[in-house]
Amino acid sequence: MKIWFVNHYAVPPTQAGGTRHYTLARELIALGHDVTLIASSFDHTTRSETRLKPGSDSLLEKVAGVPFLWIRTPPYTGNSFSRLRNMVGFARLLPSQTRQLPSPDIVIGSSPHLFAATGAEKLAASRHVPFVMEVRDLWPESLIQLGNMKRHHPLVLLMTVLEKRLYRKARRIFTLLPGSADHMVAKGAIRQHIISIPNGIDLHLVPPSSPPVERETFTVLYAGAHGLANGLDTILDAAGTLIKSGDPKLRFRLIGDGPNKPALKERARLEGLTNVEFCDPVPKSQIFNVMQEADALIAMLKDVDLFQHGVSPNKLFDYMACSRPIIFGIRSSNNPIQEANAGITVPPENPQSIIAAMKQLSSLPLSQRWEMGLRARKYVEENHDFAKLSRRMHEALLQVLPE
Repeated sequence: MKIWFVNHYAVPPTQAGGTRHYTLARELIALGHDVTLIASSFDHTTRSETRLKPGSDSLLEKVAGVPFLWIRTPPYTGNSFSRLRNMVGFARLLPSQTRQLPSPDIVIGSSPHLFAATGAEKLAASRHVPFVMEVRDLWPESLIQLGNMKRHHPLVLLMTVLEKRLYRKARRIFTLLPGSADHMVAKGAIRQHIISIPNGIDLHLVPPSSPPVERETFTVLYAGAHGLANGLDTILDAAGTLIKSGDPKLRFRLIGDGPNKPALKERARLEGLTNVEFCDPVPKSQIFNVMQEADALIAMLKDVDLFQHGVSPNKLFDYMACSRPIIFGIRSSNNPIQEANAGITVPPENPQSIIAAMKQLSSLPLSQRWEMGLRARKYVEENHDFAKLSRRMHEALLQVLPE
């Protein structure tokens, strides 16, 4: 089966960012499929052109065994009009830049933004093949609850129309959000077409578990996007409280990038938060070794109703694979950390609870923290191994092919 996987932000493990689609493509190729990832050559993490030489509009190349079609899109910075132009530009360029490829049997279009998914749906229609949608975030609901857009904003109204159209057109809907089916059905999706395929881990990239070691300081690490949804000001609130209390042992390390990072760094500088270290993004192929240097890891999101549809943060399962205890600060309908007994759950946007969790974990014997980490590792190996998730996707795609 020839599969086109359209994801504006797909990257290989040699770059920082989510490698879900690279790994799924590699596993589907191992199952005998011909998969091409179609993505923008403009790197979302570094905000730079990474693949194309001047004058080139696209490039088809194999990266670490997986074919990528890189499409040049307009550059952008932050969450601005230039980013919207980048999104729309990617979707508009899909027809012309995919002419060089042999026709697929199926086209998969991935959110979060619905312009790319709509472009994928139109590609499928033009090639007379089934369209499958993947939902990683619920747009436009995310724009309303996290971006503070009004429901009557023109962009929200447009996205609402696109969302309903995509749910109706999709022959299958792969969702990362375990509690999202009711929302989709209310918007026109067929419940029987909705299949849960959460985020996961690529065990090929994960080193063997290593036990924690005793250190003079106790470092809690965050690795991921520094954006609107992530609520990282709460970490700085906690850091400020620790500075005032004169507790030098508890520290934070933040790895990644995003539109809020400059403001977070400036706030830390102005408030003298010497217990917070900001680090550049790290490629997926290296991040696991870096995370194992931490004493604990933290996953958090803003306190909004949106996450009652469920969450599946890529970083959360990376954390669990590193065999370290996790502080889970998300109000969601699912809680893998609680299910695995692999850390401490705290209310979102609550710095005092984060400090309490840090103190509780730091006071535990190394053996108990190690047991927490091993339970986390076992949980993702059993439930979030991409090799297993790709077989679920393979079976669903076979059902969609015309006989």
